Amino acid sequence: MSDNKVSENKVSANELGTFLRTWREAVSPAEVGLPTGPRRRTPGLRRAELATLAGISVEYLTRLEQGRDRHPSAQVLGALADALNLSLVDRMLLRRLTKEADGGDPLICAAAPSLGRTARPTVRAVLDHLEPAPALVVNWIGDVLAHTAGYERLAGPIGLLDDDPPNLLRYVFTDERARGAYRDWDRVADDLVAQLRHEVPLRDPYVVELADELSVTAGADFADRFADLAVTPRRTGSQRIEHPEAGSLRLLHETFALPDEGQRVIVHLPADDATAAALDRLNGRRPGALRAVGEAG
Repeated sequence: MSDNKVSENKVSANELGTFLRTWREAVSPAEVGLPTGPRRRTPGLRRAELATLAGISVEYLTRLEQGRDRHPSAQVLGALADALNLSLVDRMLLRRLTKEADGGDPLICAAAPSLGRTARPTVRAVLDHLEPAPALVVNWIGDVLAHTAGYERLAGPIGLLDDDPPNLLRYVFTDERARGAYRDWDRVADDLVAQLRHEVPLRDPYVVELADELSVTAGADFADRFADLAVTPRRTGSQRIEHPEAGSLRLLHETFALPDEGQRVIVHLPADDATAAALDRLNGRRPGALRAVGEAG
C-alpha cells in the first residue's frame, strides 16, 4: 500500500470522498483477509466489502465517497482507517480532510477553559525531592508537563518523551514502540482511557478533541475503550516495562491529584529487588540505593 498513498496534492474538491475511494480501490482483498474472486473488474475493494469491514452501510459509504455526507463521526473514521489498514500519517490526513470538509477548525476554540500546560514551581520542587525516582506531572489529557531526571532515563529510551509536548495517550495508542515497551499494554491502555473518560467532564472540549483524534489515529483500540463506561480509573497499579538499557522492570505507581490545576503527580517505584537494582544502575548509582516496595497488585 505504501506506493499508493494519497498525497495532499492529489485530492479533488471532494477531498474526503476522493481519499476514501482512492484507498478503497488501492487495497487488495488479500490485504484485508478477503478471497480474490476470478470475476473482479478492479483489484481493489468493493464498496460492500469495505462497508462490511468497517461496520457501516453501503449507502452511507457511498454518500461519503460522493461528497453528499461530509460529517462522519470519529468512530466511523476510525473504523474505516482500521479496515483500510491506514498508517498513522494517513490517519492524520484523513482526520484533517474531515475537519476541513466540515468547515471546522482542528484547534480548540479560544473560549474553551484553560488547560494547564505548565507545573507550578512548588510542584517542580517536589519533583526535585523525589529524585532519582521516576516521577512526572501530567494534565487531564495526559500531556507530560514536568518530570524527574529519573523519569527521563526510564521513559526517554522507549520514545515516550519524543513529542513536544509528550502525551501518554498518544504514545501508548499511536507509537509502535509502546507495545514492545509495555508488556501489559492492554492494562496500561485501559487505565489511561479510564482516567480520560471518568476524571473530567465528558464534554470538556480538550477531551472531546483528543478522543476524536485518537478514535481516528488509533481506531478501535481507543474508540472501544472510550465507549466502555464500565472501566474505572485506578490511582495505584503496576506496569511491566521492557527497557532497552535496564531490561525487564516491574514498577508500582501512585497517583496524587492536584485538583486546582487539573493535574496529577505520578510516582513510579520498584516492585522487586531486581527492578530496584536495575533503576539504580540506570541512574548511575550503586545498587541498594532504591528499595523495592513490594509485589504489584
